[in-house]
Order: sequence, then structure tokens, then C-alpha cells
Amino acid sequence: MLRKLTIVALVIASGCFTAQYKKTTAPERPKLVVGLVIDQMRWDYLYRYYEKYEEGGFKRLLSQGYSLNNVHINYLPTYTAIGHTSIYTGSVPAIHGISGNDWFDKSTGKNVYCTGDETVQPVGTGNLKNGSHSPRNLWSTTISDELRLATNFQSKVIGVSLKDRASILPAGHNPNGAYWYDDSTGNFITSTYYRNDLPAWVSGFNKSKVGDQLVKNGWNTILPIAQYTESSRDNSPWEGLLGSATTPTFPYNNLAADYQKDKGLIRSTPFGNTLTLQLAQAAVQGEELGADAVTDFLAINLASTDYAGHRFGPNSIEVQDVYLRLDRDLAAFFKYLDKTVGDGQYTVFLSADHGGAHSQGFLAENKLPTGFFGEGSLKNFNELLKQKFGTDKLVSRVTNNQIYLDENLHTANKLKIEEVKQYLIDYLNKDKSVLFAVDMKKAASASIPEPIRTRIVNGYNWQRSGDIQLIYHDSWLPSYSKTGTTHGSWNSYDSHIPLIFMGWGVKPGKSNKSYDMTDIAPTLAALLHIQFPSGNIGNPITEVIGK
Repeated sequence: MLRKLTIVALVIASGCFTAQYKKTTAPERPKLVVGLVIDQMRWDYLYRYYEKYEEGGFKRLLSQGYSLNNVHINYLPTYTAIGHTSIYTGSVPAIHGISGNDWFDKSTGKNVYCTGDETVQPVGTGNLKNGSHSPRNLWSTTISDELRLATNFQSKVIGVSLKDRASILPAGHNPNGAYWYDDSTGNFITSTYYRNDLPAWVSGFNKSKVGDQLVKNGWNTILPIAQYTESSRDNSPWEGLLGSATTPTFPYNNLAADYQKDKGLIRSTPFGNTLTLQLAQAAVQGEELGADAVTDFLAINLASTDYAGHRFGPNSIEVQDVYLRLDRDLAAFFKYLDKTVGDGQYTVFLSADHGGAHSQGFLAENKLPTGFFGEGSLKNFNELLKQKFGTDKLVSRVTNNQIYLDENLHTANKLKIEEVKQYLIDYLNKDKSVLFAVDMKKAASASIPEPIRTRIVNGYNWQRSGDIQLIYHDSWLPSYSKTGTTHGSWNSYDSHIPLIFMGWGVKPGKSNKSYDMTDIAPTLAALLHIQFPSGNIGNPITEVIGK
């Protein structure tokens, strides 16, 4: 009798233990993760326009979320494709392989676009250039890949952007879809890498001609123009033009007509962001994202901030208006997620792929250090080296602030490439625009300060990067940026990015501790209880996680 009672007690205890075990080890996750990467968003835009923001967008993120105020990009160069890739892989170009928006392939002597793929066909357009894209050049997994793997591919992952690279690279190798904007049609498209036809929800969105509706009344400031006191005067000489406008001034009344001639113009207006977020909402509905217990992932890039920045510059009223309108668009998007997924049931992170320099004309007018550089002429470099070493075309390409040397030609002519390289570096260091010219293979031991040294090392992909890295003086811009602005440097205006987490699993707060862009993916992995991406070098930001 005692033995039977003991056995019964053990069975009951075992059952209780099993039930308790199942309850405590099942990972809790949000219904949906939303990545918002705002192209060319400098960190200071969070506060520069703060008084003009409303309550539901950036202010909601800052008040309800956890804001990291000292996050930097930890590689060079600071370009779009690398930024999106590094955010989602937790890695750097040396490892994940995306060393620029494009790069020079030493083995073929051809230029390579980061997502270009001649083995796939466009879907939704007949334009081969715009539609033949895939993530095949990406070597590492993304956090979105890892979520798919962790749930045995039950999680849905969708990427949306005006830019092909900013949709494709964040969505990873095996998403449910990646969609980007086609300038030739004004539609969102994909490629046969993902599927052979557009899903009904994308086709329906395209048929609704949202872009036409957004631009039909032109573009004027959302507030009275006198209230844009955070920006320079309208019609500043360092601003570029939009469409048929003869001056960079509001209102842009011809936008609708210009758009019919060039669908790509919407990219440089706030309506490109509106269009993207409306597509994101269509994705939530069409793919039923966040509708069940399995976590889904929606990777969104808002790219009009970048196009407007390049065209008009950070101090323009146009850029400020883009951000004020984006603030309202974000508020509407969050309200939509509250209603469809549930307030507190989704996790959002907001960051940027890079920042942007002040316009050269603005800096010069205000007596701040600036100038123009011209990466150096391929012809001039080759003439210089030919005079010294007797062989022409020793330099193959100059791009991404890097110089590529032709190793085969050096070998064929019995030249020591290290000697040629050092001669060219010594020459470059005499250029008044150059702060450092660095042998990328020897950057780790070069006499240059941190963090520049580490950022060169992290950015050096030995198969895809050049041989010499050029670091220019602060606020010097490439000669092609006579109006507007650009990016790519190590300096804070390009590398200091916003980072805010909000929603499920996140406690409100803020921090001025130093973190890197590559810490975003492992933080998401820790929050979701999944594996880090394969090439990850970052660390979870544990102070963000509240559950």
C-alpha cells in the first residue's frame, strides 16, 4: 500500500514538474517586430525639430521607448547598403560582404551592384535593371533570417522600401517577400528570387495609384513657412532643384505634372515616405502579420529623408518639412498597429543607416571648416605611377573613397605592390584635403587614432574593398556635392545615429552609454530568445530589455 502511494505521489509530482517546466521555458515573444530605418537620419533631428513634432510619432517613441543617445557606426564607409546590412546582421563589411552600394570586382574587372543579380528576372515590371535583384551577395544571416529559422519558417518576414537594397538586405535570404519601388512604372515590384508573381495585396496597392493621389496637390509646407525657424532661408544657394522648379522654393505646384513624367521624383518628397508606410500597412493586412502567436517581422526603410537630404541639404526647409510630415505618418502608422496588432503586442526599433554632412555652401557661409575633394583622378594616378615605375594602369578603380591597385599587372611587370602602394600613399598625404591615406591591409598597426583605425579594419573586405583608404578632413565633401549633401565619412555627422526601442519587452528610459550599430541585431535576438545572426560581432543592449 505504501509503495502504491509513493508511486502515485511521484507521478503527480512528475506531472506538476512537467507542467511547470513547460510554462516557464516557453519563450515569450511579441506578435510583430517592426524595423524602422530612416535613411540619412542624423541623431540630432530627434531634438532639432522636437518642438514642431506632434505627440504620436517621434515624441511617442522618446516617451514610451528606450532611447540610446550615443550609438555610432563602427566601420567605413558609411553608405546605405552597408548600414542596412550591418543593422540586420550585427556585423561589418569585413564579414558580411556588403562593402558598399557597389564595388569593383578585381577578378572580373567589373563593377558590382550590391543586390544586382543577372540570374533572376523582374516581377511587376519589364525593366531589367530595376527588377533583377536578390540578396545573393550577402554572406551572413540577418536577424530576420534567424527568426525564420527559430520558428521553423513559420514566422513571416516582409521587407519594404523605395530602394531595392534597403528592402532586400534587411529581409535576408529567405523572407516571404521583399518589395521596392520601380521608377519606370511607379509601382512596387520584386524578382523571381522570391516569387513568380506579385501577391494580390501588392497588385491591388499598385492599381490604387496611391502615388498619384499623394502628389496631386503639389508640395507645400505643412506649417506656415515662417515657423521653420530651425532651418535656413528658403532658396539658399546650396540647395538643389526638384523637377521643373527653377528655384528650390515652396510651393512646388508642378509636382503632379513632373511626377507623371518622372515617377522617381516622389523619392525626394515627403510623399515617398507616406507611400512606403501605406504599403507597409497593406503588408500587415495582406500577409496577416502579427495575427497569431508566431512572431512576424516587418522591415521598413523610409528613404525620402535620404533623397531630400542629398538634393536640398540638412539645413533646408524641405528637409525639415519631410521630417515633420514623417512624424505625422509615423503616428498614423503606430495607431494602425495599435488597432490591428494591439498596443503593447508589437516591438519597434527606429534607427538610421547613416547621417549626413551639412552642405558645403552652408558651412562656408557660416565660417565653418569645409572644402571639396575629388577622390583623385584615375588618369592622374596612373600617369603619376607610370612616371615613377614605367607601367601604365596600375590603378584599376577609385571608388568608395578607396583606391584599387591591379595586382596582376604588378606581378606581370615584376613590381612590388607594397612599394607602389607606399609611394602613392606618401603622395596622397601631401594633398591638403586628405587627413590620412591608409594601407587597408596594415590599418590595424597604422599611426592613426581610434576610432578611425578600427572602422577601417571593420570596413575592409579583402575580396571586395580597395587597397588604400582615403580619410578626408572634417566636413570636406566630394566635388560632385555642390548642392545638397552626401555621407560616407567616419565623422559624427555621418556616424552618430538614433536608436530607439519601443513596445513589447522594452522598458522606457534613455542612456548616453556608448554603443555600436552592430548591437541592434543581438539586442533583438536577446529579446526574441533566438540565435544571433551568423556573422554577428555586436552585444545585446541589456538595459533596453524589460521582460
